[in-house]
Amino acid sequence: MLNITKNIKGKVIIAGFPGFGLVGTIATGYLAEHLKAEKIGTAWFEELPATIAIHESKVVHPISFYHAKKYGIIIAHGITGNSGVEWKIAGILRELAKKTGVKKIVTIEGVGSQNPEPEARAYYYTSEEKEKKKIEKTGCQQLREGIIMGVTSALMIQPPEQITTIFTEAHAQIPDSKAAAKVIEILDKYMGLGVDYKPLIQEAEKFEQKLKSIMKQGVQAQKKMDDEQESYIG
Repeated sequence: MLNITKNIKGKVIIAGFPGFGLVGTIATGYLAEHLKAEKIGTAWFEELPATIAIHESKVVHPISFYHAKKYGIIIAHGITGNSGVEWKIAGILRELAKKTGVKKIVTIEGVGSQNPEPEARAYYYTSEEKEKKKIEKTGCQQLREGIIMGVTSALMIQPPEQITTIFTEAHAQIPDSKAAAKVIEILDKYMGLGVDYKPLIQEAEKFEQKLKSIMKQGVQAQKKMDDEQESYIG
């Protein structure tokens, strides 16, 4: 269920969900804060874990939406895993695009690396031929081979009018601020956001610590629920 509290219009949706290095989650969270985007709604459906987090006395929902009016950007920010619900989340993003007049969705994905210390190299896929040169000017290379999963895959199979994805090499098991910072740099150059990304890695690391706190609360809550269930069954 999509719950948008304001009647807004946008030009593009930037979406990020947990994956390799939590790159999508870190990058969209940073963007929402840096662009001073206004929270405009959430998404909910029964298959999502019945878990929220409290951070700085505010509720953090599994999926939240923010609006950076100055740039015409709507940010979709996810903090929980999406395994098994990819099609529903993709459907919600398409519904959001329809409601807000958005024709283009940009997704953010971390990808695995053979290098123990990923170099945060960036790649792209786009359904828009005219966008290729524009993206490549940012230093991104076209993704020529790969397996894509999750919400991005669902959007590619049943796409909106236009879809672009930025992929960045990232750690598989730990939050990767460096990779998230690289995505922000690419988006800044690609979309003209005017971000001073010299201090980005430090800022991303700060956001990473906040995210770790949120995720830790979620893990602890789930463990407590599991322990209570085992005790009850036993």
